[in-house]
Amino acid sequence: MLNRVTSIDFNDLAYFVQVAEHGGHSATERALGIPKSRLSRRISELEKRLGVRLLQRNSRRFALTEAGHLLLKHGRAMLAEATMGIDAISQLQAVPRGTVRVSCVPNASRVLLAPILPRFLQQYPEVRVEVQVTNRIVDLYEDGVDVALRVQADIQESGSVVVRPLWKGAMHIVAAPSLLCDVSPPVCLEDLARFPTLDRTEPQGRHVWMLRTPDGRPVEFAHNPRLVSDDLETLLQAALAGIGIAKLSELMCGSAIAAGKLRPLLSDWTIPPHELYAIFLSRRGLLPAVRQFINFLAESLHVAQNQT
Repeated sequence: MLNRVTSIDFNDLAYFVQVAEHGGHSATERALGIPKSRLSRRISELEKRLGVRLLQRNSRRFALTEAGHLLLKHGRAMLAEATMGIDAISQLQAVPRGTVRVSCVPNASRVLLAPILPRFLQQYPEVRVEVQVTNRIVDLYEDGVDVALRVQADIQESGSVVVRPLWKGAMHIVAAPSLLCDVSPPVCLEDLARFPTLDRTEPQGRHVWMLRTPDGRPVEFAHNPRLVSDDLETLLQAALAGIGIAKLSELMCGSAIAAGKLRPLLSDWTIPPHELYAIFLSRRGLLPAVRQFINFLAESLHVAQNQT
């Protein structure tokens, strides 16, 4: 098998893909300036090596055979991967410079991004960063954003859009000791429903915490919070003041738990983790500054997560 592959001139495969995509030898000659005689000769050699006919030769009609369609599919993929490899090498050699436009939700900007940005800018002095802090889901194309940082992967990865996980943090349901001083801590959803709660703004206005019981059964806790805010710091301060029970990330409330200012509740239950994603346009064609920013962010958050 290896001998058969190495006997193929991959330039001939590139010629075949170009002819197939342009719809014939003459059209390819006009588009690329490659002599029609050379194209015909090289594709004939490719057919000979493969032992199959790839093109239906007819003066009035251009068509691919079944084998031609199959080879075109894989030939396109091979050439695309080769181009990406060459681009990757070029990107490694390029000096990051220019502007990186970032969209980020307020809490992630303050807690996760802000400590990292100064180090990135010091390391790459020819790069400038514009951060748009908003809860609005931006359109990468329409808003001219290079990287959107979101706490949920609310867009599916596709051929043009990449969704890269950056950070994952444990979540806790917490309350101040003052809220629990006259009552027992909740041990089930029925108990939890008797306490006031605090929560983030939800797009549909329905406040539901997704949980798993100690035996692994998924449950929903629907509630009507006393305080709703997009700002997690506001929820944290309200929880510390004993206003209600909150669901907060380890990053937000870990030090308060360690100091005894907040108590974790339902400790045997499982809460889906808090996650941060980078959403950006296809890896191919990323500017070096954008690529480096994403990699730097991912590496820095990975280090920070391992230290917590």
